[in-house]
Order: sequence, then structure tokens, then C-alpha cells
Amino acid sequence: MKGRGDRPARVAERIREELSVLLQRKVNDPGLASVTITDVSVTPDLKVSHVNYTALVDPSGRKAVAQALRRAEGFLRREVGAALGLRSAPQLYFHYDDSFDRGARIDALLRGISEGEEPRE
Repeated sequence: MKGRGDRPARVAERIREELSVLLQRKVNDPGLASVTITDVSVTPDLKVSHVNYTALVDPSGRKAVAQALRRAEGFLRREVGAALGLRSAPQLYFHYDDSFDRGARIDALLRGISEGEEPRE
């Protein structure tokens, strides 16, 4: 039974790779051109996957990107299921990953401190 506990992690990595390729090459929606898949986590039964993504759009454009992902969800699920050869294709739930935004804000605060500025909220 050795190695059996890491299957969800391996499947999650394969889903991330497949989604990245699909978004680059097969999805023709211009609203998804700037989307990058940052992380995928899968439940132990491999039926649900939570996909974290980021997009190079301004904060007002995030809603349009989320809607475009919802529109493409069925296509993406079908393609991922076929590529992975699983018994059932996992349900995809997309979540915006704001860690890059938080990192940029922290970086700006640190630069302000090193330059002697007062931090702003």
C-alpha cells in the first residue's frame, strides 16, 4: 500500500497541467487569455477539485474572468476527464488567488518603510 496516500496530490498536479495547456491552446475565450492556474487541490475521492487562479486584469475585470471560467467549466471538465482517464471527471470549483496581490502590497509597504515613508492603510 506504499505510495497510495499521494494520489490526490498527483492527480491535482496533472489537473493543473492540463488546465494550463487547455487555457493556452484550446479555449478561444479572450476573457481567459490572462488566466494562470496557480494551484489545484483534490478531495481524497477525486470527485471535487478546487482550482486557484490569478489573472492579469485590474480588480474590476475579475468578475468578467470568473464568469468566463464558469462558461468554460463544462468544456474544461470534459477535457480534463478525458486527458486523465479517470472514472468520473472531477467537478471544478474556481477560486481567485489573491496571494500575488497581497505580496505586491507587502512589498510596497516594505519599500516605503525602507525609504522612510509612513505606512498608509
